Amino acid sequence: MTQPQTIEGVQGLLSDQGYVCGRDLGTVVFLSLRLGRPLFLEGEAGVGKTEIAKALSAALGRRLIRLQCYEGLDSASAVYEWNFAEQMIAIRTAEAAGGVDRGHLKDELFSDEYLIERPLLQAMRPQAGGAPVLLIDELDRTDEPFEAFLLEALSDFQVTIPELGTVKAPEPPIVIVTSNRTREVHDALKRRCLYHWVDYPTFDREIEILQARAPEAADSLSREVVAFVQRLRTEDLFKKPGVAETIDWAKCLLALDVISLSPEVIADTLGAILKYQDDIQQIQGSEAKRILDEAKASLEPA
Repeated sequence: MTQPQTIEGVQGLLSDQGYVCGRDLGTVVFLSLRLGRPLFLEGEAGVGKTEIAKALSAALGRRLIRLQCYEGLDSASAVYEWNFAEQMIAIRTAEAAGGVDRGHLKDELFSDEYLIERPLLQAMRPQAGGAPVLLIDELDRTDEPFEAFLLEALSDFQVTIPELGTVKAPEPPIVIVTSNRTREVHDALKRRCLYHWVDYPTFDREIEILQARAPEAADSLSREVVAFVQRLRTEDLFKKPGVAETIDWAKCLLALDVISLSPEVIADTLGAILKYQDDIQQIQGSEAKRILDEAKASLEPA
C-alpha cells in the first residue's frame, strides 16, 4: 500500500487498525514517513507507543521487525550471529571426509548459510511489499555504547559484517524507537529522529480508544471504566495504569458480564489494571469506593 499523502490520511489509516490517533501524533507520523526520518516516541509504559508501530505495519502492509531492547544488549545480538553449532558439525564432517581445504572451508563456514540474522540486519534486507517497519522497543533499557552503535547504523542504514562486508538497505526501513524514560537517551540519537511525547489520553480520547478496541462494551460501562482509571492515575501509585490496562480491564469486565462498576467488582479485578501488590493494597476497600464515587460523580451532568 502507498503511504498516506496527508495528516488526515495517517489518522484514517491508523484508525482502520483500531488505533485512535490525535492530530499532533498524526502529524509527526506523517512527517516521519514523508521525510524518511526515524520517529522517537517517549512516554509512560502502556500509553500505546509500541502499538503505533504495529498499526502502521498492518496498515501499510509492511513486515514488522522488532528489536526488543534489554540491559546488556550489544551490537552482535542486534545485528547477526554465526551458527556455531552448525559450523562445528560442518568442520567435523569435513575432517571425517579427509583432504580438508582450509581456505575453502573457511569461506564456506562464513557464508550466508551459517548466518543468523538479527533484527537490524533483517531490516536492511529487501522485503516483499516494501521497506519494513523497524521497531526498536524500550531503548532506555540499553546502555550508551549501544546507543552510539545504533546512531551510526541509523545514519547510513547499513551494517558491516567483517567476514561478508557491508550490507546497505536498498530502501531505508520505517524506524520507530520507543522509550519509557527510565533513563535519559543521549541527545545525539534524539536529534537524528523526530520526537513526540505520548501522554495519557484525555477522557474523550480514551473513550474513543476503548470503543475502537472493545466495541462490545456498553457506553455506560465504558464511561465508568475510563472515569475510574483516569481518577486512579491521580493517585500516588508506583505504576499508574496505561491505556493498555484500560482495554484489558474492560475486556475482563465483559467476560464477567458486568454492566456497572461496584466496589466488589473492582476488588475482584484490580489485577487487570494494577500490577504491583503495594498499589493493589493501597486501592482496595474504602479507597476503591472513594475513587469510584468520585468517578461516577464526574459523569453526572453539571
